[in-house]
Amino acid sequence: MAEKLRMHLVRLPRRQKRLVQVAADVLLVWLSLWLAFFIRLGEADFVEPFGGHAWLFAIAPLLSLPFFIRLGMYRAVMRYFGNDALVAIAKAVTLSTLLLALAIYWRSDAPKLIPRSMVFNYWWLSLVMIGGLRLLMRQYFLGDWFTVGQPLGLSRREMALTRIAIYGAGTAGNQLAAALRLGRVMRPIAFIDDDPNLANRIIAGIRVYSPRHIQQMIDETGADEILLAIPSATRARRREVLETLENYPLHVRSVPGFMDLASGRVKVEDIQEVDIADLLGRDAVPPQQALFEKCIRGKVVMVTGAGGSIGSELCRQILSNKPKALLLFEHSEFNLYSIHMELERRIERASLSVKLVPIMGSIRNPDRLVDVMRTWQVETIYHAAAYKHVPMVEHNVAEGVLNNVLGTMNTAQAAVQAGVANFVLISTDKAVRPTNVMGSTKRVAEMILQALSRESAPVLFNADGAVHHVNKTRFTMVRFGNVLGSSGSVIPRFYQQIRSGGPVTVTHPKITRYFMTIPEAAQLVIQAGSMGQGGDVFVLDMGQPVRIAELAEKLIHLSGLSVRSEKCPHGDIAIEFTGLRPGEKLYEELLIGDNVSPTEHPMIMRADEEYFTWDVLRGVLAKLLKAVEQDDYPQVRMLLREVVSGYVPEGEIVDLIYQQRRVGPTE
Repeated sequence: MAEKLRMHLVRLPRRQKRLVQVAADVLLVWLSLWLAFFIRLGEADFVEPFGGHAWLFAIAPLLSLPFFIRLGMYRAVMRYFGNDALVAIAKAVTLSTLLLALAIYWRSDAPKLIPRSMVFNYWWLSLVMIGGLRLLMRQYFLGDWFTVGQPLGLSRREMALTRIAIYGAGTAGNQLAAALRLGRVMRPIAFIDDDPNLANRIIAGIRVYSPRHIQQMIDETGADEILLAIPSATRARRREVLETLENYPLHVRSVPGFMDLASGRVKVEDIQEVDIADLLGRDAVPPQQALFEKCIRGKVVMVTGAGGSIGSELCRQILSNKPKALLLFEHSEFNLYSIHMELERRIERASLSVKLVPIMGSIRNPDRLVDVMRTWQVETIYHAAAYKHVPMVEHNVAEGVLNNVLGTMNTAQAAVQAGVANFVLISTDKAVRPTNVMGSTKRVAEMILQALSRESAPVLFNADGAVHHVNKTRFTMVRFGNVLGSSGSVIPRFYQQIRSGGPVTVTHPKITRYFMTIPEAAQLVIQAGSMGQGGDVFVLDMGQPVRIAELAEKLIHLSGLSVRSEKCPHGDIAIEFTGLRPGEKLYEELLIGDNVSPTEHPMIMRADEEYFTWDVLRGVLAKLLKAVEQDDYPQVRMLLREVVSGYVPEGEIVDLIYQQRRVGPTE
């Protein structure tokens, strides 16, 4: 019955709701006035609302309602009634009481004497009744009459909601608790906070527990999940918190940070799995603005592979530096459409005067590249277009060579022909002593830029030997490891396997990888591209390598589940080791040699790597591309071994066409 009445009141038209509020306030004003007399005089017979005091009862609502209306008391929504509304009520009641006191003073010929203390009684009684009624109605509409930790009085539906403990009892935690109560999908039942002064206190009807007493909190409240509401904490601090929570059988999730909310990338209701970057504990170093803007602000910038994981983030970062124009060069129609729409919305929201140019094309089409760069007079290029998935490239050798080697050479030569000032190649740690085709082709791409950067007037590949092109382009390369959330990243696959009940698959118990967030990598790429004189290989500080098996265990534990193993045969999720995939290494490196020097940025190092002259490299490239055309993959492998230092391929060639040709036609 109560639920039906509540829903009926909620569904009333706005006009009727306001009439009900006005009528209730008039009655409360009269009741407050009557009680003010009664408290002062002590006898109900001395109060004459229809006699000598009738004039006062008549003007009290007339003096109060205009202030109530003007200060927005009838515009506030009861379910979202908060501190601002209480302040408005206090102002309205105080002002109306002052006017009532003036009216009593002016009416010196009143038939009945009115005590002065009655005015004070009327003031505090009005505050209590008018404000108190609204607070009671808010609780009524929320259906939240008792403290959340106390099940008494909660409906069956509310008892069935997921019980949530909130880590962080500050502003963010309180806002989250209020949002969860309004949403009525989860039920906040406890706070956890590091502040010892808050331990065992009650905030918003919820008890605060110390991190040392999480097990006690679980036993007393039956919590199902923990939501992190510590947006201002550093990555290192969040990692400490997650390591503490990993020991308890609770699913740990996070709420978006304020910057993500402000940028529009996520919404308040987007409660998400724990950010894997929190497990790494890496705090991003703020960019050096001079380096960040040097090759971008006021310039025409082009990004190849603009719709990919790294390319799209580069575009976002570039846009924030206000280039004159941003060219999105992309082979995939869908990726180009997606990043173009996203950036257009950003430009509109921020009122940026940036020309956004979506260009569909392939880096394997040199004429298209030259035409685009000359037409738009491109000044800076970030070359992110490449095939990066190790097993996929291992199965498609020809495409890997043509895209990563020939595509990079086409783009670099087009930059020379078009007079582009800055060219930045996004490389990979897999280019260092590679065991796979992808890594070796990326190292060849680096060597192409190293060779070209040392030629003031190179003869371009496949060009007439008598034609020299003046080289005004400054080539730099930036090498780093895996980025979190990129296409093909292991983390989303782990989450999907955990949601499916497992098993979680890891290739090898000892396999390690370097990790970095995409925004941090893009920022450092832009800054590294602003340094150097040409031919520089920059290496990003990736921190410590992470053992993938340990990462999988942490994700399972933070999902509120246990790992099934020999020691724990009844665990929830098993981890299976599937063996290294074709071309995969146990660990990655960032440097070929030991010749490394610091730069002006603490997270960027300069590597001194060996290289070939352009004339020598041109000859090798000609042989390599001819072998690809002839599908001679043993020759391709041999040439890559000759030119790439440390390239030691493991196992047989697993290119799908090559293998099928050896087997013969299928029946």
